[in-house]
Amino acid sequence: MHNSFGKILRFTGFGESHGKGIGGILDGVPANLQLDMEAIQNELNRRRPGQSNITTQRNEADKVDFLSGIFEGKTTGAPVGFLIKNTNDRSKDYDHLKDTYRPSHADYTYDIKYKHRDHRGGGRSSARTTAAIVVAGAIAKQIVPEIDFKAYVNAVGNLAISKTFAQLDLSKIENNIVRCPDETMAQKFIQKIKEVKKAGDTIGGQITCVINNVPAGLGEPLFDKLQARLAYAMLNIPAVKGFEYGSGFEGSKMLGSRHNDVFTTDGKTLTNHSGGIQGGITNGMPIYFKVAFKPVATLMQAQKSIDKNGKEIIVEGKGRHDPCVVPRAVPIVEALSALVLADFKLIKQAYS
Repeated sequence: MHNSFGKILRFTGFGESHGKGIGGILDGVPANLQLDMEAIQNELNRRRPGQSNITTQRNEADKVDFLSGIFEGKTTGAPVGFLIKNTNDRSKDYDHLKDTYRPSHADYTYDIKYKHRDHRGGGRSSARTTAAIVVAGAIAKQIVPEIDFKAYVNAVGNLAISKTFAQLDLSKIENNIVRCPDETMAQKFIQKIKEVKKAGDTIGGQITCVINNVPAGLGEPLFDKLQARLAYAMLNIPAVKGFEYGSGFEGSKMLGSRHNDVFTTDGKTLTNHSGGIQGGITNGMPIYFKVAFKPVATLMQAQKSIDKNGKEIIVEGKGRHDPCVVPRAVPIVEALSALVLADFKLIKQAYS
């Protein structure tokens, strides 16, 4: 498996959904960095299960235990190792899936590739593993404290915010359980998720991420453009189906005379269809992008499937699952964005 991400700031994750724990090693962290441990734990709290009645009720405290690379509250330059113990796993909920392939899960593909599969909660393919990413991303945020990362839910199913991020008060993202800065739409999102959950079904959604105060000059063309690294990061989040930045697909409908971002005398641009990135390098304008998430594959409904012998069966989800992942995915999107930007900052420093 490829379990590492990044060039100079390199994260390697380990663990499974129902193993003893999950964790990671973050190498390349600059020495003498005073870490805000409360801020790191707060990011984990935003992602943790059981935080509201529209998320999975798996009750994990998700307390991070740092094992190395920190002394007297400061980084030493050594790899930062950490562990998050699993304390509320209920593996028996998955006993019926030992020889079963659930529709749209990684069960079949993992079995075909590795010939041996951990069926408990999806094992390594579980979104549980993203808790370690959030810890690494929280550290990355402190490597680039000048950069501001704000992600929020902008759509659930076919319900979507009509306002742009510039028209929203992003300080209100944490004011509701669905992490949407538009309170009217937030209540509609919550109601929709509750309806879907009651029916034993699931629903997808979208997250918008806005990154402000980004210095110009970050990015490594030709095959390591900043938007390519962001896309690579986001598409490795479980359940993600799409990524677009700047004007995205809407930009394909515009004329060049409307789409071009005209410069002003201070080096800024009148518009920002480029999404803060031109030629794969940041131009100093805000970066913004959207990430699309599919509906969770585990349904509390009967579905046709097959077992490992190719026999047709009926499978039904048990246990505790999110009816919609986007509220808890917000800090994951921010974390990976921070890892990408912090890595590029360190790359630029290494070659400047």
